Amino acid sequence: MKRCEWVKLNEPLYVEYHDKEWGIPVYDDQHLFEMLCLEGAQAGLSWWTILQKREGYREAFDQFDASKIILYTEDKLQELRQDSRIVRNKLKIASVVTNAQAFLRIQEKHGSFSEYIWGFVDHQPIINEWSSIADVPATTEISDRMSKQLKKDGFKFVGSTICYSFMQATGMVNDHIVDCICRSEGSVNEN
Repeated sequence: MKRCEWVKLNEPLYVEYHDKEWGIPVYDDQHLFEMLCLEGAQAGLSWWTILQKREGYREAFDQFDASKIILYTEDKLQELRQDSRIVRNKLKIASVVTNAQAFLRIQEKHGSFSEYIWGFVDHQPIINEWSSIADVPATTEISDRMSKQLKKDGFKFVGSTICYSFMQATGMVNDHIVDCICRSEGSVNEN
């Protein structure tokens, strides 16, 4: 059984993420918000580092409930900067609060974050036909546009590379290589 070359086959958590999550369309607002924040936390690090800390992030950030996160005090932020379950970068931690505020504004304006974010791909996953992970781009014209708009709408840690990784993680783009066992187009992750 062949999988995308980036998967650490000796790490069950990584295999499960690849097989059951990466590239599968997600429409749930809270899960989309979580993934955007986690992709931002990844900046300058590996996804494997963040994936191992994901449960810690969920606990530390109230399951990524934006309505709770916007109420965080300076004491709570200081507590998070000492929390070894997450990446303790002051700017990345603060960005989750900033992004929660922007996320709630988007929900109010567009009815849902999903409606807004999926609009960048005309509400249809982009199915690519890569033969090797080396063919997969780090950014695209769409991720460039998404990045610029997210920044304009008040989000932080949303550069084009982060946006493209987010698109892959949430199934807005399916970049499983053509001979990967996960190369199915019909799955949807309701989370």
